[in-house]
Amino acid sequence: MAIEVNGIRLFTRQVGSGPSVVVLHGGPGAHHDYLLPQYDRLATGRTLFYYDQRGGGQSPVPRETAVGWREHVADLEAVRAALGLERLTLCGYSWGGLLALLYFLEHPGNVERLALVSPAGIAAEYRRQFETDFARRMASPDIQKEREELRASGLRERDPAAYQRRAFELSVAGYFREPRDAGKLTPFRVNARTQQAVWDSLGDYDLRPRLRVREPRAPSPEASIIHGTFDPIPIASSRELAALIEAELIELPVGHCPHVEATEDFVRALDGFLPRG
Repeated sequence: MAIEVNGIRLFTRQVGSGPSVVVLHGGPGAHHDYLLPQYDRLATGRTLFYYDQRGGGQSPVPRETAVGWREHVADLEAVRAALGLERLTLCGYSWGGLLALLYFLEHPGNVERLALVSPAGIAAEYRRQFETDFARRMASPDIQKEREELRASGLRERDPAAYQRRAFELSVAGYFREPRDAGKLTPFRVNARTQQAVWDSLGDYDLRPRLRVREPRAPSPEASIIHGTFDPIPIASSRELAALIEAELIELPVGHCPHVEATEDFVRALDGFLPRG
């Protein structure tokens, strides 16, 4: 089903019943599918509300439509209104974690809980560190060797679908502690224009000053952060963030995808934090 917000249509998906949790996928410019099937395991006793953010997945927009961070925050506020919720419980993954924080800073009174999984860095300096580390991982001899073997295998001609699947796995291998775990991730695509537009709109951002001087009258949301100690996104960012917002921080010995690399630990941690009916 789709909902209309701010002049665009967003693809949405709901599963489960009980208190609502809005799930924010990563990217930017990706779609919710690659969080499945693992995130759906959190639907017992609660409703998970997914949506493909503007400019990604099944929520395409014309090229002239703005897709910066402010538009994404405005869409999330419109989703809150459409759901008839006074305050949101947000579960944000990667860029979705950063989006949840941006929304919280713009609408501090509208957030009840924040669950942040492998959140993108809270400052541009952390993003630059991520880009450097990810590039280093992708240039590793093992990954380069497997890419060369795939190109020479003839699989592209024999079985194009299998070739595309393997090419995808190698394109995301640097996110994982064990590159072979990339085969467990549901494939996805990123809209490059949307991705670039979001980072351009953020510029040389730094959320720390605003997080230090939050609106004193707004109730502080309960917050929990899950971050892998082998994530190319620096865990130092989440450690700093946890101190700033007084969040629980759960460190797992995985890379960027706890829902894939340590599914049981991931489900256990979030199931105990998110509201349940």
